[in-house]
Amino acid sequence: MPHRTSTAATPMKPFSRSLQWDLDAAVDDDDGKQHFADDGDGKQNTERGLRRPSRLFYLALLYTVFWALVFYHHFSTSVQQSGGAAVAAPTALQLKPSAFFSASRFFRRDPCTGRYVYMYDLPPRFNADLVRQCGRVSASSDVCKDVSHDGFGPPITGGGEEGSLPERGAYDTDQFMLSIIFHVRMRRYECLTADPAAAAVVYIPFYAGLDAAMHLGNKDLAVRDALSRDLMDWLARRPEWRAMGGRDHFLVSGRGTWDFLRSPDSTGWGNTLMTYDLAIRNATFLNTEASARHGNDFAVPFPSHFHPSSDAEITGWQDRMRRLDRAWLWCFAGWPRPRGNGMGPERAELIEQCRNSSRCSLLGKLNHYVPGHAMQLLESAQFCMQPRGDGYTRKSTFDSILSGCIPVFFHPVSAYLQYTWHLPRDYRSYSVFIPHRDVVDRNVSIEEVLRKIPPEKVARMRERVIQLIPTVMYRHPAAKGVTFKDAFDVALDRVVDRVAKRRRAAAEGREYVDSVDGADSWKYDLLEDGQTKVGPHEFDQYL
Repeated sequence: MPHRTSTAATPMKPFSRSLQWDLDAAVDDDDGKQHFADDGDGKQNTERGLRRPSRLFYLALLYTVFWALVFYHHFSTSVQQSGGAAVAAPTALQLKPSAFFSASRFFRRDPCTGRYVYMYDLPPRFNADLVRQCGRVSASSDVCKDVSHDGFGPPITGGGEEGSLPERGAYDTDQFMLSIIFHVRMRRYECLTADPAAAAVVYIPFYAGLDAAMHLGNKDLAVRDALSRDLMDWLARRPEWRAMGGRDHFLVSGRGTWDFLRSPDSTGWGNTLMTYDLAIRNATFLNTEASARHGNDFAVPFPSHFHPSSDAEITGWQDRMRRLDRAWLWCFAGWPRPRGNGMGPERAELIEQCRNSSRCSLLGKLNHYVPGHAMQLLESAQFCMQPRGDGYTRKSTFDSILSGCIPVFFHPVSAYLQYTWHLPRDYRSYSVFIPHRDVVDRNVSIEEVLRKIPPEKVARMRERVIQLIPTVMYRHPAAKGVTFKDAFDVALDRVVDRVAKRRRAAAEGREYVDSVDGADSWKYDLLEDGQTKVGPHEFDQYL
């Protein structure tokens, strides 16, 4: 889905303070230690001369050392968990009578063990400067509006024009802003560390999507590839990269893999970020669409329009989606593509069937995109069509889930082979699959397929979709006390798990299997626990 057009340019919002933090800012190094003067002989001077310290003196000294250790333990743990950086304001010390006499107080497990993240402090040309240069991205869309509010875009108040969005936490979020959203969230991550040796993974906060968007149409390949190559050269000089050859590093691009796969000797689409150097393939890439033939890129959800700040906002929205009266059996929010192009025939037949049905509703291309219009349509239907878009995937898939609408897919690469970290392996539990060839060849009636699904099964599928809402959205970075895991949490957990497996494999003198490129790469993440070999799969015919 291309960037949206706008009727009028909106002035760029002030650059977020959280994006301007200088991670090299000085932080007080208060380790809580007590330093005591020592005269060198362990004796005291009094009016009567020298004498040995009394037992009372030793007891007082032990007492002082004990309490010094207590305070050292408290503050050193706090500093380590905050990553040694200015991620959050220090918390006032709250002491409870039982705190110092509980064994668990001193021997409890560090909740960040195995989850620490070291984040590079990249030169601003790799991130902040790209945001400041937002006006260079496209003449046909207001990207400076999209990068505002830490990548969420302008707030939508009062539920939007159609009242179809939440009263709070709604934003006009563009699908390509994920690299900014992820970076801002990571800066508030509770397990950041300033010690690379203590980190489970290393995060590269490069806004690859913004860089690509500025140069995708540039015929000068050297300019198109310049910043990606500069990044690779910068990483190659870092001891953190050399420690595992980049195998413990990850990067969030904010676009599809296809924008970064151009061969260095080719003049085709995109840049060479993922192909410039074999070493970069060791890193883990999080993209909004992944390739089925590469083992180092993984798809994460497109950002939708709701970024909640509390558990109550999530549960309230889920309850609202359960109560909705859905007037339409099915719907499609999208517009035609040329019939001669890859996705064209599929969309053309889908739109024709919908127009000929009294139980389907369409929302075509508007002069000015209004999120409320699309969301209102998705909330009014039981099933939402998700044909292929510019690529195999669509942001609308996650708008649909947010709306409690059961998605209908026509190709397995549109979701099932993409979002394996965020969506259930049993795709039949939350979606409907109709082979795209059956639609293009007019061998199937979409409406007939949907009408044959028993009402009780439809109810179970809708409930499963509503349960997925928290895990496919990106919560507000300032949210505190939330218990649900959002798309950021799920993705980071899986990256940490992947790197841990790679560490174990390296210790055994082998390479972790999913890093191998090839036709079967998409199968590795679908293996059941304990499986190590891939075999025939029901989706082989589509690939």
